[in-house]
Amino acid sequence: MYTFSFLSALLTLVCWFFFKKEEGLSSLFSKLFFASLLAYGSSVLLADATVGYKLSSAFRDFMVLGVSALLVNTFGINKQLFIGLAAGIGMVMSLFFLPMLEQTFPEKKTKKNAVLTETAINNQTSESTIPLDKNGELFVEIKENHQFSELKNLLDKYDLTYTKAFKMEDENSTDLDDYFVVNVPDNSSFKLADIEADFYASGLVDWVEENEQVSVAPIESRTPTPTERKYGINDPDVKQLWGFKAMEVDKLYALLSSQKVKPTKKALIAILDTGVDGKHEDLADNYLSTSDLYDLDMRGHGTHCAGIAAAVTNNKIGGASFSPNSDFVEVTSIKVLMDSGFGTQQTIINGMLEAADKGAAVISMSLGGRSRSGKQNAYSKAVKYAAKKGTIVIAAAGNSNTNAKQFSPANAPGVISVSAIDTVLNRASFSNYISDLTMGIAAPGVAIYSTYPNNEYKVFNGTSMATPYVSGLVGLMKSIQPKLTTQEVYTILKETGKETKNTAQTGRLIFPVEAIKQVLK
Repeated sequence: MYTFSFLSALLTLVCWFFFKKEEGLSSLFSKLFFASLLAYGSSVLLADATVGYKLSSAFRDFMVLGVSALLVNTFGINKQLFIGLAAGIGMVMSLFFLPMLEQTFPEKKTKKNAVLTETAINNQTSESTIPLDKNGELFVEIKENHQFSELKNLLDKYDLTYTKAFKMEDENSTDLDDYFVVNVPDNSSFKLADIEADFYASGLVDWVEENEQVSVAPIESRTPTPTERKYGINDPDVKQLWGFKAMEVDKLYALLSSQKVKPTKKALIAILDTGVDGKHEDLADNYLSTSDLYDLDMRGHGTHCAGIAAAVTNNKIGGASFSPNSDFVEVTSIKVLMDSGFGTQQTIINGMLEAADKGAAVISMSLGGRSRSGKQNAYSKAVKYAAKKGTIVIAAAGNSNTNAKQFSPANAPGVISVSAIDTVLNRASFSNYISDLTMGIAAPGVAIYSTYPNNEYKVFNGTSMATPYVSGLVGLMKSIQPKLTTQEVYTILKETGKETKNTAQTGRLIFPVEAIKQVLK
């Protein structure tokens, strides 16, 4: 009702403004608009969410209504122009805003009626507005030596369907091969708590958790003030990289040059995101395609992250990365998010498994969201699988100015989580803090200049931007010492990092030259 009533209000409002000079049509569409608006208001009032969340959602929606009406009122002076304008509004709605509408108010959960085991209770949270994948709301881990088909009575009771959740090359290295994703039909979606309780009560299940949706949300920013520091490289836009000055990257280049450092093995950095434009002028020489499906980035987020981690240095084009040339690292894309910027826990974990199977030295995830569960079993198992393959997992702390312990996958055991600092080394106003995480580190995340699809460059804010800085440095470290473990890498980053103005909240700021000195010892 919420999504339909909003779309109806938008359509009738646009038509009302367009036909404002035709009294009959104008009157009809105005009445339809107010009827749609009444239905919209009722759906928001009845939604299962906090008052603050409802108000912020309504404010966003009314801004869209207002802007659309203004555009039509200003430019909709003839039918041809109106059709073009309507098509543009429709495209923006379908690609970006419609997914947001569909995920604003998830289905309401009922109170638990069954007695849960201690494991089940630990896995449950209070009613939440965190959206789940509509095509597979639950992960269920079946007990060893049992088959999912043994749960037929329970599946029939709620009309549930299921499929294997994850794919990996080495099933003997993980319990993730025992996970299934369960689709709950709309007529049973309000019974999620009961369904989870019945799974545990069956005695055939080790674990149940929600297949949560995640997203990316970079904030476009102004171009930073150019720096005058000299780096000894010929990339024209390096002056836009204020973070290079803060991290004294010129000293890193000087160290690598003076000691004639050579890579032991080229390190592969896997960007798990919206895809990457691998043909970008400042990425192509460092880009390894593993699938044509991953080499297109309609959103731009993945391409921006790839440029931070592995832009080609010293090529007289664009910006630069920590690697002084193309011998040390290469970057690849694994598309785990839709073009809208949304994905699910299932798509991300499958991306992690695929990256590890393809030999990635580093998995870089500039994504995440609030989690219903305090324990990330599936993510944790995926991180362990990656670690066995020699892969280090790095994830964004999140952009909600709150405790990153509530955000996944940043809060999963074994993940190096990255907060963002601003140009004066304060915790960025939007950045989550990592005080309660085991492995938290900081990197520049405000006014970050990097690659964008179609040989463009843009400036964004976000822990999304801080994360690939860490991934790029870890990739460089792994190229010199391929056997470095996650704990060893984190220890080096922490011990060699610089203090920020909020170190307790941000962790230390990565300091590349000192980190590489430690690796070379």
